[in-house]
Formats: sequence, C-alpha cells, structure tokens
Amino acid sequence: MLKKDPRLDIVEKNMMPGEISHTGFLGNDKRSLADILLDDGLTVADLQLTHQILAERMEELTDKGREGFGYPVMIDGFLEVTVEDSRGSIACPFNHMGMYPKENVRVLNRKTGEEISWTSLNIHMIREHGFYEGKGSPFRVEPVDLVRILEIKD
Repeated sequence: MLKKDPRLDIVEKNMMPGEISHTGFLGNDKRSLADILLDDGLTVADLQLTHQILAERMEELTDKGREGFGYPVMIDGFLEVTVEDSRGSIACPFNHMGMYPKENVRVLNRKTGEEISWTSLNIHMIREHGFYEGKGSPFRVEPVDLVRILEIKD
C-alpha cells in the first residue's frame, strides 16, 4: 500500500469551496484527490498522450483565441475559439507560485457541433499536476472529451 503524501491534504483543503474559488475544484466527486489524479493519469496514458501534450494544444488555442478580443476566432478550419476575460486572477490550489488570469475559453468543433471549455488555470493544472478537476466541478475538463473535440492525435 502506498503511503499518502501529506502535502495532498493541504492541496485538498485548498480545493474546497470558498478557499481559493467560490465553487472549489472537486465538485461532487467522492474520490480522494490522489485517486482523481491517478484515474485521469491512467485515462491520458490509455489515450497514448501526456498531460503536457493536451495542455500545449489548449494553450495554443487559447493564445490564438485571444486575438479575437472576445469574439470567435476560427482555427485549423474547424475549431471556433472564443476567449472571454473575466478580469482578475486566481491562484493555483497546489500552492504553485503565480496567479492565472480569470478567462474562459470555449471551443466549438464546427464539424461535430461539440464544444468544450476551460480556463487558464485548467491549462496550468493539467500541465503541471495532471489535474482536470473533480467530477461535477463546473470547470472539470474530461480528457477523453478534450482529445475527441479538439481532434488531438499522438
């Protein structure tokens, strides 16, 4: 049996509603933070991808979408990206240094009609921590949906 890292207890507390974010980061997920991280890590590995590859694509689309100043930008001929700035910034619940802009990114795949959303903090947490938020969280990013909608290939 693996010994639980006590630092995760601090991070898990940071993720509760009202600590860093009004809604928190775990949603109604009954799994421990360690189990959420493990399950999402296994999902991404099964897709033969890495958290870094997913975060890089999200960041690339976000950067290009910002050029629309709140209006949709067409990328790769089928992804409509809209970045809305909510003003302000938010800290990483993993106690990483720095603040992340409060902006919402919405991507519509024009071929399938499916859409997915994320924040700048999501990109950071996926890249650095392999954390997609808990199930039921309003900002949860499902790795399988991300790969399918953005058509990410290894």
